[in-house]
Amino acid sequence: MPNRPRPIIAALAAAALLLAPFHHPLPAQAARPGFRLEETTVAAIRAALRARTITCRALVQRYLDRIDAIDKRGPAINALVTINPVALATADSLDAVQARGGPLGALHCVPMIVKDNFETHDLQTTAGSLALKGWIPQRDATMVARIRAAGAIVLAKSNLAEWAFSPYETVSSILPGYTRNPYDRSRVTAGSSGGTAAAVAASEGAVGLGSDTGNSIRGPSAHNALVGIRSTMGLTSRAGVVPLNNEADIAGPMARTVADAVEVFQVVAGEDADDAVTTASRGRREPDYRSFVVPGGLRGARIGVLRQAYDRPTIDPDVVAVFGKALDAMRRAGATIVDSARVADLDSIMALGRGGCNRFRADLEGYFAKRGEGAPVRTVEAILRSGSYHPLAQVRLQAAQAVVLPPDSIPGCRVRATMRDRLAAAVTALMDSLQLDALVYPTWSNVPRLIGDLNTPHGDNSQLFSPLTGFPAISVPMGYTRGNTLPAGITFYGRAWSEGKLITLTYGFEQATRHRRPPAPGPS
Repeated sequence: MPNRPRPIIAALAAAALLLAPFHHPLPAQAARPGFRLEETTVAAIRAALRARTITCRALVQRYLDRIDAIDKRGPAINALVTINPVALATADSLDAVQARGGPLGALHCVPMIVKDNFETHDLQTTAGSLALKGWIPQRDATMVARIRAAGAIVLAKSNLAEWAFSPYETVSSILPGYTRNPYDRSRVTAGSSGGTAAAVAASEGAVGLGSDTGNSIRGPSAHNALVGIRSTMGLTSRAGVVPLNNEADIAGPMARTVADAVEVFQVVAGEDADDAVTTASRGRREPDYRSFVVPGGLRGARIGVLRQAYDRPTIDPDVVAVFGKALDAMRRAGATIVDSARVADLDSIMALGRGGCNRFRADLEGYFAKRGEGAPVRTVEAILRSGSYHPLAQVRLQAAQAVVLPPDSIPGCRVRATMRDRLAAAVTALMDSLQLDALVYPTWSNVPRLIGDLNTPHGDNSQLFSPLTGFPAISVPMGYTRGNTLPAGITFYGRAWSEGKLITLTYGFEQATRHRRPPAPGPS
């Protein structure tokens, strides 16, 4: 990621097409009765501001009050690391703009939860590590800059699995204790974006940003009844996001509805000079992803069931049952289900990657060399020497430190490009041969584990297909297990650059099933 400042004008240009004709003056006033904070949507916030039933300041204050009531107290979700101390002042400035009749962005006064591995120029960025406590970067990550240019408020930074290491649970050294699943606080949120997921699921913010290397947007979304978008590699920027593996890292939205996730996706997607991989999106980014949020999206669709992604001896019977109901719902909504679709030569393709490829040290130290001004640590060795890490991260840090060769010199890394190309070609050939619009599978084969349990099957189905091919995948709620209490998610996986089609399909499924519901109520 080139080390050059991003001019303000670039951030504004990124959102130039996103400014809505939203010029209604609004005097400062408290919220009137009738606006419900829990489960509200971007559209509902926009409508309330237009109707003058709430001010931006009143909205933000209500979110802050809710955070105070349920994050560290009451249900104690423990999802947030840092609350933005100037959130109310930012809200006042947005109210003033609206009062003047100025143009307001597509995310005007949308309070957002941002995973704490995204750089924020005014809030500490820790990547979940005590070793980075107090580090305030000199700029915003590209996605953060874009949502702010569109009028969003960074309400809080959320907890994550330390250095984004774990897809299974959300625990770090910067925040004492586990982040808890609001649907059952004895269970995990998955990882690593579990803090964002828990906070958004519990309505501590309207929508959120997470990052996904192998699972970390889609898994927490499934465990918390959310929608999570992992884009085609190159459609969204990772600039300013602390890396885990540059070959697979992707950042993106997490939300309670498909429409809300797409509102954020429309703002953040697109080319970025600070992330060279995004040059691939030139000419491929859709002008308006919101145009794909249309009713009846499953009618006439051909959906393949990718059993190779999930069918294993340890799959939970509840997940099998819920997934079967999801397929039935798609049929009733007009889709043709092709069961089962199989990727040819999958075992031989995957055998190419058995040599191993640990890029963490090279990617993290390269990141700090380019964007780590003022960071208290810049190397894995310095992190280990500091002792400022959670015990669960120690083995991963030591393994990374032991890798002394650059990735291009590691045999397992050198063959991964071949493996990725072969898998991408095989998936595309499968979809073409069966004329499929998407492939589907349960995002997890098992229910959320109890906190601290690393022995029972985890059931993570997200590590293989989307990360290795670079193709897009969206997880959306598909129902509940264990007596209709624990959320489960279904993944819609498609060809490269097929986000528009996947949005239409997932919106069609969401509207046909309406599985999303809030967790058991905490304080209102």
